Amino acid sequence: MVYYVYIVQCSDNSLYTGITVDLERRIYEHNSSDKGAKYTKIRRPVFLVYDEKCDNRSSALKREYAIKKLTRTEKLRIISSK
Repeated sequence: MVYYVYIVQCSDNSLYTGITVDLERRIYEHNSSDKGAKYTKIRRPVFLVYDEKCDNRSSALKREYAIKKLTRTEKLRIISSK
């Protein structure tokens, strides 16, 4: 199963990082469903600005954690490099 690490940009310009196996569904959930993250519910709409594939859940979680530790500037650098 392929996992994705993704970053969305919220309506307040903040960035949110997460993992999923279905990007389209997850972005829909962030924008339209009660299943979206608490953080993004009050910052709708969100837009997908970055994603990368990971081979398994463990590597996706590690990558998500690494991205979350980055500064905003570093995250923007990752986003613009793709």
